[in-house]
Amino acid sequence: MDELLKLLQSNALEPRENIARMLNLPVAEVNQRIADYEKRGVIRGYQALLNEDQLDLDQVTAVIEVKVTPEREGGFNSVAERVCKFSEVHSAYLMSGSYDLLLFVTGRNLREVAAFVSERLAPLEGVISTSTHFMLKTYKHRRVGDVPMIGSNYHFSDTPVDDTRPPPSLGEHTESVLKEIAGLGDAEVKALREKKVIG
Repeated sequence: MDELLKLLQSNALEPRENIARMLNLPVAEVNQRIADYEKRGVIRGYQALLNEDQLDLDQVTAVIEVKVTPEREGGFNSVAERVCKFSEVHSAYLMSGSYDLLLFVTGRNLREVAAFVSERLAPLEGVISTSTHFMLKTYKHRRVGDVPMIGSNYHFSDTPVDDTRPPPSLGEHTESVLKEIAGLGDAEVKALREKKVIG
C-alpha cells in the first residue's frame, strides 16, 4: 500500500505539511495525490474512531455468521445485497469456511437484535441458518489499538478466578449471557435456538 495512504489511515488529521515532510514530498503533491485518491474513490471518507466502551450508548453489537444458498444468477452477491439493505447491518463480508457471510449488526438491546435475526434475517430467501454472537467488551480495535482494562478479562461473577483455563470457545456462553445479562427465560432461549438465531 502507498505510504501516503498508510499515514492517512493511521491519522487522517495529520497536517499535510507533516505528511509531506515524512514522505519527502512537496505539500502540493501530497494535496494533489489525496485529491486524486478521493476522486477515484480509493479514499471513501474520513471518520472518528470511538471507544464505544467509554460512551453511554444504548446499543449492543452482534457478530452473525450466516449460511446461504447462492443463487443461480448472482451467486452470493444477490443474497448479500438483500442483507445489506437492512439498516441494522453495519458491515458484511463474504467468508471462506463453514459459513458464507459475516455480519456486524447493532441494536438497542439483545432482544432487538434477536428479533431482527429471527423475524427479518433468518426468514430471508436464500438464508439457510444463522449463528449470533454478542460482543460484550472491546479489548483491541484494529485502528484504535489495545483498550485498557482492569483485572481479569473474563471474570463476571463472585467465583474464584482461574487464569490457567483456556478462553471460552466461540458461542460457549451464549445461553448463559442471554439468560443472566439479557434476562431471557428458558422458553425464549429455546425459541431463539429453534429459529437458529443462536447455535
